[in-house]
Amino acid sequence: MNVAVIGSGGREHALCFKLSMSKKLNRLFCIPGNAGTSKICTNIDIDYLDFDLLHSNLIKNNISLVIVGPEIPLVAGIVDYLSSKNIFAFGPSKKASQLEGSKAFMKKVCRDFNIPTANFEEFENFENAKNFIFKSKHPLVIKSDGLAAGKGVTISQTIDESIKASKEILEGKFKTSKKVVIEEFLEGEEASYFIITDGKNYLPIGTAQDHKRIGENDTGPNTGGMGAYSPSLLITEEVQDKINKKIIEPTLDGLNKINCSFIGILYAGLMIKNNEPKLIEYNIRFGDPECQVLMMRLETDLLDLILSIRDGNLLNQKIKWKKQPSITVVAAARGYPGEYKTKTIIKNLEKINNDNNQQMFHAGTIKANEKVLSNGGRVLNATATAADLMQARNKAHEMLNCLEWEDLYFRKDIGWRVIK
Repeated sequence: MNVAVIGSGGREHALCFKLSMSKKLNRLFCIPGNAGTSKICTNIDIDYLDFDLLHSNLIKNNISLVIVGPEIPLVAGIVDYLSSKNIFAFGPSKKASQLEGSKAFMKKVCRDFNIPTANFEEFENFENAKNFIFKSKHPLVIKSDGLAAGKGVTISQTIDESIKASKEILEGKFKTSKKVVIEEFLEGEEASYFIITDGKNYLPIGTAQDHKRIGENDTGPNTGGMGAYSPSLLITEEVQDKINKKIIEPTLDGLNKINCSFIGILYAGLMIKNNEPKLIEYNIRFGDPECQVLMMRLETDLLDLILSIRDGNLLNQKIKWKKQPSITVVAAARGYPGEYKTKTIIKNLEKINNDNNQQMFHAGTIKANEKVLSNGGRVLNATATAADLMQARNKAHEMLNCLEWEDLYFRKDIGWRVIK
């Protein structure tokens, strides 16, 4: 069969890498893709948010399955649209995509169905938000209600910081938000937990730990993610059982009760303290860069898994993993998440050995005149599997140190808490 992956980041390159191994695959496309995906599939450089244009290209290329990588097209309703055209699109409906598209919607689901999460209030009025901040204990977590590319969260230490962050959100800093969500600050360690679900049944599909901050030792502003490793050592069998029973199952059941069945990948961002998990947020797709480490460790045919959702036999699947851990280190353009240059030349990529145990996944890259250029803030993901995380990280660093790229910046301490 012919399959298309929607997106152009490191997550999508990793999905294409895994899908390309399937015996059920005929041709693989990435829309629009990047310089890395162009080596393993056919890129179609169109605006995937133009759904009519997308549909005509799917028909032209006889594509019968679409796997949606990013959250924006899911929140915009791409699955509903393609379903109406009798094309199977893997991902949640527009309604169910509110779990990520609206923090207020997600928190209401938690409140209505007794899912453990931080206490919160939502505001559309600045004065009301300000009054609440004055009465609240700090630190606080200030969140944009809508999508903000991983940059809509501020952990504020003071009243002034909280007021400033709330005011910016309510004044339209993020075009997707007309509300601010203000939460209590949860202590503990963060972990990412993924399931694949047909709306009723589900299977766990991996754990990971992300590193959101730009600087070493998790300092500086939040980014879309500077690296990750898998599996997460925080999620023991005992903790996983609690996550399933207290968070995942009440969420799936609750969404069905409000006629909002969720199909696809559900990603729970968790805070874990004393072996007790609380939900920080839901994402409605694989994380980026967590997907990169999950795809390096996954031994099960990804296409088989996704087809089992379409065909109604998910519980017949068995998900197998490499025993070795995997790590990914994000190479960013210097200056990210602030101002940075694009279209700078990246040399020596051809000198890096890509195989089943290490891959240089492309994120923000394009090809021009046979050269690879940077085309975003997060540009490459050096991803490796090895006997332990220290060896995996060393392999990732070796790949990055091969590069000749004047704007290269990467954190050298990904996995620092567990490696030390």
